Amino acid sequence: MADETRLSRRNLLAAGGALAGAAMGGSAQAAPPAPSVPADTGAVQGGRVMFPNWRGPGDRPPAPSPAPQPPGQRVGYCVVGLGRLSLDEILPAFGEAKRARLAAVMSGSPDKAKLVARQYGLPDDAVYGYDEWDRLKANPNVQAVYIVTPNGVHRDNVVAAAAAGKQVLCEKPMAVASDECREMIAACAKAGVKLMIAYRCQYEPHNRAVIKLARSGEFGRPRLIQAFNGQTTGLPEQWRLRKALAGGGSLPDIGLYCLNTARAVLGEEPNLIQAQIHSPPDDPKYREVEETVSFTLHFPSGVIAQCLSSYGVYEARSLTLHTGTASVDLQNAFAYQGQRLYVGHRDGKNAARDEKVLSPKNQFALELDHFARCVQENLRPRTPGEEGLQDQVLMEAIYEAARTGAAVKVGPPPGAGSGLDVTRGPEPEEPG
Repeated sequence: MADETRLSRRNLLAAGGALAGAAMGGSAQAAPPAPSVPADTGAVQGGRVMFPNWRGPGDRPPAPSPAPQPPGQRVGYCVVGLGRLSLDEILPAFGEAKRARLAAVMSGSPDKAKLVARQYGLPDDAVYGYDEWDRLKANPNVQAVYIVTPNGVHRDNVVAAAAAGKQVLCEKPMAVASDECREMIAACAKAGVKLMIAYRCQYEPHNRAVIKLARSGEFGRPRLIQAFNGQTTGLPEQWRLRKALAGGGSLPDIGLYCLNTARAVLGEEPNLIQAQIHSPPDDPKYREVEETVSFTLHFPSGVIAQCLSSYGVYEARSLTLHTGTASVDLQNAFAYQGQRLYVGHRDGKNAARDEKVLSPKNQFALELDHFARCVQENLRPRTPGEEGLQDQVLMEAIYEAARTGAAVKVGPPPGAGSGLDVTRGPEPEEPG
């Protein structure tokens, strides 16, 4: 029996339209020419693979296909600190990043660091201890560091990273005192490196949508903001319950999201703060830090933001923006995932509650890529050190207001000028 040619769909596509036409009983000469921008195979345009919109007018057009940089062109990061946040969120996020890559890890636990390095395909010489900044300095594969250590050592880590000539991305809160923040900013400026604080929510699409709605005036000007971030906490030995390492309790850990988001939504700085603090007197976990903080921010435009954080309640993370004609409700606002955005408004004679459905994105990948782009294109980060410093100054005012029971006057940083977003850099790139 003569040899048979086995034709599969893959072989047909690889062979091209002429063979496919012949195999399906047609003439090779009669095969129609391939379209200039094939619907399913795409075409290279501007350094990207582009596809035409294959959906009908009633459906949302698909998002652009990812356009990751080749690994050798990406910014190499050393993740400093291999605690839960790094292992559960940050290291996996490199798999979704387009401009950033994991190049090294630094930890005080050699066994853990070596294991993690093997898991992510790093060589043995890409593992560093906290006393090996000089050796890290000599590694050309690392252009940036991501500081993910306890708050109380952020200053020392950032100063060391700057001295090593590495660009610095630092977890929030920036530090445990405003003077430390100023030292960190000065050290990075002296070394000529960038400093960004990892306010992931300012890069997350749903949070960004709230900012756009607030500033667009589509539903009128903002009047009130309500922000809540709460969870329960156990394990008294954890560093977040030690003031020297954490700087405080629920306020710098999770209440900071409420504070920073209220500022980011409006672009303004508050001019007056009122606050109260409560901790269960019989719970030894709160001997050094607070459980619950309630604070109110008064803004020059007249907007009042009511914010609340607690370590003593069932997990809830919500943000609501109120205007004269609508309420904008972001559920799971400060969570790592699961955001849902609703707008309640009048629809003729009826009340409507519309959900704005956005494609979810990995917040950590977005912030990694934003900082990488800033390094590559010499841009100021959206959330630079000045953003972290302002939050620290305001948190100190919240503690003072709670301690004295009196309102504390605050305002924009000295010399910041007028206008919106005085502590922020340019808008981040919209995620693809």
